[in-house]
Amino acid sequence: MYNHGMKTISLQSGSKGNCIYVEAGGARLLFDAGISGKQAQLRLAAQGRDITKVDALLVSHDHSDHSCCLGIYQRKFGLSAHATAKTLQAAMQRCPLDEVPSVNHFEAGDTLHFGRVSVETIPTPHDGADGVAFVVDDGRRRLGILTDLGHVFNGLDAVIASLDAVFIESNYDRKMLVEGPYPEFLKARIQGPGGHISNTEAAELLLRAGGKRLKTACLAHLSGDNNSPDVAIRTHKKILGDRFALRVATRYEATGVLEV
Repeated sequence: MYNHGMKTISLQSGSKGNCIYVEAGGARLLFDAGISGKQAQLRLAAQGRDITKVDALLVSHDHSDHSCCLGIYQRKFGLSAHATAKTLQAAMQRCPLDEVPSVNHFEAGDTLHFGRVSVETIPTPHDGADGVAFVVDDGRRRLGILTDLGHVFNGLDAVIASLDAVFIESNYDRKMLVEGPYPEFLKARIQGPGGHISNTEAAELLLRAGGKRLKTACLAHLSGDNNSPDVAIRTHKKILGDRFALRVATRYEATGVLEV
């Protein structure tokens, strides 16, 4: 069932919940626990994957759309969980995580190892307690999981340049946000240094930093109110042309299996 090569499935992406599955080098990994255990199990099963066979669950930051089902994934499926101590502490204050059996702590910036696969953790300025982005490396391919970035921070270009494929935050269309119904404080937070990056910012980052290795970009964490898949793809194509294969990780369902 688990063929050679790196494969990934976005089970859901956006403010309603986030969870990404990656298999590489014999390891099966889940990134974030923001959707129900039942939905994660069903969506993986629909692609021929068994959630109880996952080797590790890694949590990027404490916001509930990434962390709220951590305890369920552990108790129901017996998954080994990994998060920074600050992330776990903050998540436990946001969500009812009092029955988390045990969590393996790492420091933001550490590289974690799961068999032949390494996962680099990259500190982000997003307004979580201790947020990270991830790069999965099996020795042949590198996949970036780069959402909830805060802003386009120093070092991000070099990360992008090293990748074969990327989930890249493309959260909002600036015109839709500015003219939309959100209160001013929320608009300021989203556009601020601890918020999210826009379609244009994501596309310009890919244009500037995407090297010869990068073949696929999957646009992720799209806003339901200030963006749409069509608007995001149109903005990226306007800036990038046909430079990369573009996909969208939707807010409501899983993608198919994506080959890295």
